[in-house]
Amino acid sequence: MEAFEFIFWEAMKVLGLCFLALLAVKIVSSLRASGLCDAIRLRKLKAGLFAVIVALVVIGAWDAGYDLAAESYFWGSQRASEAGRFAKAYDDSLRAVQLRPGIIGYWRALADAKMNLRQFESELDDLAAFESLGSGKLQEEDAYRFALCSYLLGRYGEVTSVTQRLIQGNPAYAAPYILQGLAYLSQRKYPEAEQSFTGALRILPNHQAAVEGLAHAYFLAGDRAQALSVLDETTQRPFSPQARERFQALKALYAQ
Repeated sequence: MEAFEFIFWEAMKVLGLCFLALLAVKIVSSLRASGLCDAIRLRKLKAGLFAVIVALVVIGAWDAGYDLAAESYFWGSQRASEAGRFAKAYDDSLRAVQLRPGIIGYWRALADAKMNLRQFESELDDLAAFESLGSGKLQEEDAYRFALCSYLLGRYGEVTSVTQRLIQGNPAYAAPYILQGLAYLSQRKYPEAEQSFTGALRILPNHQAAVEGLAHAYFLAGDRAQALSVLDETTQRPFSPQARERFQALKALYAQ
């Protein structure tokens, strides 16, 4: 549907350009001179105006061509990503960004490719571009992705500063609570980790990662009984068979 809309509006842009060019040509052609001197000057004027019209048409066509090429690369990156061809997705999305650096959707396609290729440092280098396109403010999905890159690079202080802002901006957004909890676990800040995972479970009581994180926070803090209690409580809530197998494995580990 998005592809159809893009093609439609690009076609309207080209048709509009052609219509305006033809209208301009007709207006210039209709100019008349009253005398010989005026006729000579008018010919020169018409030649100049026709040159301007041609230049504008060429510039407009060139711009439309860039739009089509960038969008084509973007679609190619999407298809390559779905097929698991992440290097190809990276190449195509990078070309789309180079052609049209003002389109944030192209930057996000490039970000997805970088995440799949584990180019976390390179993704963080694009932070300024996202901030510029957002007038200094990041969308939630973009801020979370940058926080995730920081976590995967071991920069836990950067993670918690971002997740705290995300939580303040949207307390019902569960993902930052979990990422924040994982960062606190890595910093051995177990009470803070417990609070983060508890916050996530208040929003999504059946979130497997939040349950495991909370149990692990209690276990690492030395409270084995509370860790087992968290896992025992999962029997009262719906979880997938795979999640239940995971909980049983953790209970066996904590009970040793």
